Amino acid sequence: MKTNIDKVAANVRGIRAELGLTQQALADKVKISRVYLAIIEGASREPTLTVLDRIVKALKVKVGELLE
Repeated sequence: MKTNIDKVAANVRGIRAELGLTQQALADKVKISRVYLAIIEGASREPTLTVLDRIVKALKVKVGELLE
């Protein structure tokens, strides 16, 4: 069973790829480092609520979509 952090990580990675964005491009939009984004996508660390909000806006999705 996937945890919420695993779901968020997989969905951020998948949606980013579908949009044709590199990690660096998304990190730039979200105003975080590429390394921090890689940590989030690798499910090693949960994003803060502020960063999660910026990711959602950059990917143009709703928070719920990252938890599916």
